[in-house]
Amino acid sequence: MLQAIQYYLSAIFRLNFFYLHFLNMKFKGSNMNYLIYVSRFLFIVLFTSFSLLSSSCKKDPKRTVGAVIPTIDTPKTYKLVWSDEFDSTGISVANWNFETGGSGWGNHEKEYYQSDNASIAGGNLVITAKKETVGSNNYTSARMTTLAKKEFTYGKIEARIKIPVGQGLWPAFWLLGANINNVSWPECGETDIMEHINTDSLLYGTMHWNNNGHASYGNKVAVDSISNFHIYSIEWTASGIRWLVDGVEFNYGTISNGTNNTWAFQKPFFIILNLAVGGDWPGQAVDESKLPASMYVDYVRVYQKL
Repeated sequence: MLQAIQYYLSAIFRLNFFYLHFLNMKFKGSNMNYLIYVSRFLFIVLFTSFSLLSSSCKKDPKRTVGAVIPTIDTPKTYKLVWSDEFDSTGISVANWNFETGGSGWGNHEKEYYQSDNASIAGGNLVITAKKETVGSNNYTSARMTTLAKKEFTYGKIEARIKIPVGQGLWPAFWLLGANINNVSWPECGETDIMEHINTDSLLYGTMHWNNNGHASYGNKVAVDSISNFHIYSIEWTASGIRWLVDGVEFNYGTISNGTNNTWAFQKPFFIILNLAVGGDWPGQAVDESKLPASMYVDYVRVYQKL
């Protein structure tokens, strides 16, 4: 369209030139000034009209390709079945349990978990690890679960989280089989949606289960600005589990027909949020200059297929 307008404007210039030449030849100066004024007036009218038309054809800058418009992205093939947006004044006891204790949690962790280290602030759940002595533990933190309150089989499970980064810090967003108290771990199955340790940019997604002993499968991905908010999620079906960061897949595990004895992943799971300090994986060294350190959770959402 713009090319056509440029063509017409060029044609107007040419026609105006020839028209003036014609007037000069025909009238030899008589009433010439008047005719020139008329010609210029017509040219200005035409030029202005086409200029306005040209402007109306320009792209609206608000619709520039690639512009990011912040919205809540609800998956089109899913419906929201549960969420905690953490926009109330306190943590919902209808949704969450607090686990307490400092026995190492099977990983020689160094913190004592207690409810005092979790709060709501600015529309976020805040789990804070502190340099604080309780019993024989020199650190405190919080660990929350939805066991027996909110349990799910299949779906898209996601959370928008900002994690702390520091030696010895181990934030996690994960799932355990709801039958853990009956069959124990790893028979119940475990799905780690997001785990991070220490100071690098690597994010881990892993599944654990029993296959004549502990079996696991996972992958890791480097995440830019890992200490910023990111959306960590899985898409879980009867066929497999897909891990994503900010909507980009980085891992997929097959569970179709219980392949490799993955039957645990065809049963209900519950959600866990925690921030560990030290342990077998991150190591026992803790950078205490990073404490207190907080994990911020904007929301946790669960979708299921329409």
